[in-house]
Order: sequence, then C-alpha cells, then structure tokens
Amino acid sequence: MKALQASTSYSIGFGISRAAPPPRPSGHRRVILAQVEPSEKSVEIMRKFSEQYARKSSTYFCVDKGVTSVVIKGLAEHKDTLGAPLCPCRHYDDKAAEAQQGFWNCPCVPMRERKECHCMLFLTPDNDFAGQEQAITLDEIKETTAMLVVLVEYKEAEFLAL
Repeated sequence: MKALQASTSYSIGFGISRAAPPPRPSGHRRVILAQVEPSEKSVEIMRKFSEQYARKSSTYFCVDKGVTSVVIKGLAEHKDTLGAPLCPCRHYDDKAAEAQQGFWNCPCVPMRERKECHCMLFLTPDNDFAGQEQAITLDEIKETTAMLVVLVEYKEAEFLAL
C-alpha cells in the first residue's frame, strides 16, 4: 500500500527595488478572511473538542483568546468543507488529500507525539504564550473573531487611503 506524504510548501524571497513606487491599490477589496463561514454547529463541536483535548493533554489555550478563536473557527470550516478538522495554520497543495491522509487533522501527529501545536491552540504550561484556561465559550469565539474582522477592515481602509 502506498503511503501519502504530507506536503510542505516553501517560500523563496526575491529582492524588491525601492526605486519604483509601489503600485496604487485599486478600490477592490483584497482581504479574504474565510472562503466559507463555518456553521455554528461545527464551531460548537470543535470548541467542545478543543476543551476536552486541552484537559486530556494537560495543555492550555493561548493567553490571547483571539488566537484560540481563529484556530477553532478554521478547524470548523475545514470540518464543514473537507469532513475533517484539518489544521488551518498550514498551506496545502491539496487540502482534500491531506484531510484524507489524516497526518495534519487535529490533533495532528506532532501534537499527539510531542505536544507540538503549530497553531498555538494547545500549549504546554512552560510556553510563554500559554494562558491558564482550558475553556472558551461560543460567545467568546464570536466576539473575538468579530473584532478581528472589524480590525482587518479598518486596516484595509487605512491602506486604501494611502
């Protein structure tokens, strides 16, 4: 049986000359926060899963609940669109294949084996960003992600005004 290998993407940087001014942005929106808004049911399922797994693994949520909220929402979106809670903090060439393989489905193999969560959803107590909570409410998720949308829209308007 042929095993699938997790894909990894690499970025290669190129020098950009400062001699030419940056192109003027058009009036079109450029920020896409999510392709699909996850269902409230999936967000609730992933919220409960995250709380249970944090308790089971003796890990904690990030001191910034915005991080926790965005990751849970990303997991819920992937649960809705792919049928599995694929890690939302990585780039995949083929999300469906990755979800089927399972290596990066939450909790991913690095988390299960070494307690290494790339998303900062599950943090060990010695992590500088670990909070003291293993719980988050659906209302907290809604509030923090709504605030992020407002912040991004504000920053985008500021950028477009340049």
